[in-house]
Amino acid sequence: MKILFTGGGTGGHIFPIISIVREIRRIKPKNKLEFFYLGPKDEFASIFLSQEDIKVKTIFAGKIRRYFSLENFIDIFRILIGIPQAFLFIFFSTPDIVFSKGGYGSFPVVLSAWLLRVPIFLHESDATPGLVNRILNEFALEIFVSFPRNEFFPVEKMILVGNPIRREILMGSKEKAKELFNLSEERPVILVLGGSQGAQKINDILLIILPEILKEFEVIHQCGERNFKQIRAEANVTIPRGLQKHYHIFPFLKESEMAHSYQAADIVISRAGSGSIFEIAASGKPSILIPLKTAAQNHQIKNAYQYSQAGAAIVIEEENLTSHFFLKKIKYLISHPNEVEEMKKKAKEFGRPKAAKIIAEYIVGYLSK
Repeated sequence: MKILFTGGGTGGHIFPIISIVREIRRIKPKNKLEFFYLGPKDEFASIFLSQEDIKVKTIFAGKIRRYFSLENFIDIFRILIGIPQAFLFIFFSTPDIVFSKGGYGSFPVVLSAWLLRVPIFLHESDATPGLVNRILNEFALEIFVSFPRNEFFPVEKMILVGNPIRREILMGSKEKAKELFNLSEERPVILVLGGSQGAQKINDILLIILPEILKEFEVIHQCGERNFKQIRAEANVTIPRGLQKHYHIFPFLKESEMAHSYQAADIVISRAGSGSIFEIAASGKPSILIPLKTAAQNHQIKNAYQYSQAGAAIVIEEENLTSHFFLKKIKYLISHPNEVEEMKKKAKEFGRPKAAKIIAEYIVGYLSK
């Protein structure tokens, strides 16, 4: 059984692929399974996929922009090179199916798979599909979607499953978190997530309110690899003496650390990528979402509002993200425990923790026909 995955290379694409691969291995533990990933060069993807024994191959790929940019001309050549690269890889590796997470890196792969008549399955993470998935949906047998309202794909092709998350993310322990993060147990815990690359706007606002917020709360902060040294240095200057013990900063939370941090958190503050939303939901945590306003097709804003309409989150758009307003929202939630309990309930109802298992079972069932 050979399965070829493709996507754009961000954590939002890579972690769902990992979750599906793990579930397939659980379903078919004794079968000979070969997993490949074909996409643009990306160190983040290579590291995490290789750790799962997924063979990573790279091709050229270019973004399809709908505005004028000199980069468009360069990217056209990247696409034109990437298509024959993908075609040759698929021709010689002979995968049984191709599973695409979308993104510009998937375009040469899905197109080549279609030309070679390899069955194609798509997964759309966001409330609003990316341009590539809108184009390639014609080639797919089935399209798995994360959010219940999606107007861009044919209804007969869509299967609502949610966004695949690693089941290990839900296996954390509050007691282990206290030990791992050296939590004081004196106050509520706020988990601040910036995604795999960090979130500068969230980091900046948090630094402003740290002296005030640490008087009442404990903070676990994933700030991003590239921001870590600067944020840590600024925090050391900003935080009053005696409160440093309540601030725990990390460049990136490993899988087990993330699992434990979710269990410790009373509130989660995050961007509104689909992966983050569905992990937060499955963990049953109330959240404040700050969507990235520059995200393609405004997908983070649309993700955030679809989720908040379920009653599980508060959305603060970047234009309204002032330090005073931000701190006020955090304090409001903690001071209204009944609302927090209702948000937890709504989060659990929205989350679909078995999405990866459902997709894996579907793939295995298709290949077993």
